Amino acid sequence: MTQSTALLTDRYELTMVDAALRAGTALRPSVFEVFARSLPGGRRYGVLAGVGRLLDAVADFRFGDEELAFLAEHRVVSETTAAWLADYRFSGMITGYREGELYFPGSPVLVVEGTFAEAVLLETVLLSVLNYDSAVATAAARMVSAATGRPLAEMGSRRTGERSAVAAARAAWIAGFSATSNLEAGRTWGVPTMGTAAHAFTLLHDSEEAAFRAQIEAMGPGTTLLVDTFDVPTAVRRAVELAGPGLGAVRIDSGDLPSQVAEVRALLDSLGATATRITVTNDLDEYGIAALGASPVDSYGVGTSLVTGSGFPAAGMVYKLVAHQDHDGEWVSVAKRSTSKSSRGGRKHAYRRFDGKGVAEAELIRIDDHGPEAGEHAQASERSLHVPLVLDGVPDEQWRGRAGAAAAREHHAIAIAELPPQAFRLSAGDPVLPTVYA
Repeated sequence: MTQSTALLTDRYELTMVDAALRAGTALRPSVFEVFARSLPGGRRYGVLAGVGRLLDAVADFRFGDEELAFLAEHRVVSETTAAWLADYRFSGMITGYREGELYFPGSPVLVVEGTFAEAVLLETVLLSVLNYDSAVATAAARMVSAATGRPLAEMGSRRTGERSAVAAARAAWIAGFSATSNLEAGRTWGVPTMGTAAHAFTLLHDSEEAAFRAQIEAMGPGTTLLVDTFDVPTAVRRAVELAGPGLGAVRIDSGDLPSQVAEVRALLDSLGATATRITVTNDLDEYGIAALGASPVDSYGVGTSLVTGSGFPAAGMVYKLVAHQDHDGEWVSVAKRSTSKSSRGGRKHAYRRFDGKGVAEAELIRIDDHGPEAGEHAQASERSLHVPLVLDGVPDEQWRGRAGAAAAREHHAIAIAELPPQAFRLSAGDPVLPTVYA
């Protein structure tokens, strides 16, 4: 049985609905928008991820007997509101950027249209998904860029929550990682999985030779042997001796990686294992990966910096009411005016504008309170960014599940290839595309 997502929310979402139902304003048609005011950490672009997951969350947003009992026990809402929640189904429309798309300050990555009550309830769960997944995907994209074509594997499951680990693996794969160590991400989302052995396997056996022999017998000579438990040169020689020159790879997880990698490559070549690959791990981030650019590394494994910590500053996305109908049925644009937290009112449509060579040059936002169909105003030099995600409360299946994740990965590769070269500098800088309102 699918678990409800209705309580993955903040209490004030429900108390707002309760008060709005009492005031007679809860059913006013409204437009909410998800956007980021800025790109944190000096990022030059952001990568949107989590759309497929949030569509699942919307589909499962139901107040069943257990959820309603909890609300009643803690007196969160009135009995009248509880009765309304019992019949809750999001029946509105959601449009937004395709998963894997790039975004910039002010990009309306998600537009949610429905009554105030049904749309405001989704705020917390939508932001929970988009903020985490997009932060991971943005960090992952920078690492992919730094790796210059060498494959990367996501290995951060033990550094974050068990469900976040699955989300992180999915987001990293969409942004260009090749594989994950997380099996649930493989089962649920179709992300390729990888992994062989840790230091504990070597320490379990009576000798390093016995450990290598057992792994080779179980997995074949094409396996990856971890060679830094004791002495690296000794381990490399022993690995080639046991597996032969067809040894698949060696993994290095510690030490001064640039010098260590160079020494291991030279040693492998001298032993005739010229095709044996070298993979490195050891708390890498995009800067560490870039520093190894001139080293004979064949692949990277990334964990902590990808799923938690300084590797991905929070995406900072917010969910704001931008328009609603008034008592007379007229549309009213609304916006927050607080210093440093202002927003722009009105229903928005977004386009990516290109120069004559097909390179992206601006994020163009058109405001239209009457809500024309997405893409209606696109010019020849523009690409419409909004696509339908939910219609009449029903999520579009093409964006969900394994197929949706695979489509997001393909779209990301297209979108990031449109950026100008300065987008891929790792130093802190301004967003590579300006946001222009029309």
